[in-house]
Amino acid sequence: MASGVEKRLMRSRQKILAAAEQVFLRSGFPGATMDEVAATAGISKQTVYAHFGSKETLFIQVVESITGGASSTLEQHVGESVQDRPAEAFLLDFAQEQLAVVLTPRLMQLRRLVIGEVERFPDLGRTLYQQGPLRSIERLTEILRHYQSQGELNCPNPTAAATYFNWILMGEPVSSAMLLGDRGIPSKRRLHEHAKESVRIFLAAFKR
Repeated sequence: MASGVEKRLMRSRQKILAAAEQVFLRSGFPGATMDEVAATAGISKQTVYAHFGSKETLFIQVVESITGGASSTLEQHVGESVQDRPAEAFLLDFAQEQLAVVLTPRLMQLRRLVIGEVERFPDLGRTLYQQGPLRSIERLTEILRHYQSQGELNCPNPTAAATYFNWILMGEPVSSAMLLGDRGIPSKRRLHEHAKESVRIFLAAFKR
């Protein structure tokens, strides 16, 4: 069990990360300052440095925290056993949840921020990919392997099939949000229609 000191340190760290997220997403990496982070968190700049050491380290931790949290949320929402659910029903739920989790102003702002700083922080682009598309594709690969074994799908290469589905689903709406800003994020109704059409196209190619 964590001690009182450890709990206070953890609360302080979480306050700093939450404040830093606001500051980085609002000001970008070059425009953000540790003074602004400290003021937003309501703690001293010395405390911020004691936890993270530098603005660069704090930025990396913010990116990893946001991307890891989004991936975990998606896995919790669609992580239940497939059981006897038809492939179409599961894929539609998966598609709708993924679009809902990813297509938010917060995550699109983060994606733009990371892409803008990829030369300065090359590992962050890799982190964003691994925690985002790759993690989703790996999860979906296992699901497709199940439906392949049950004879419902014909996808002898489940990883390739999962990759196709991911980009059929995510390509257009993510590109729109990335290039057009928050106004480019489709409505819930449009995302629902897009999810259904993505599943239909996928099953036209892979349903046995």
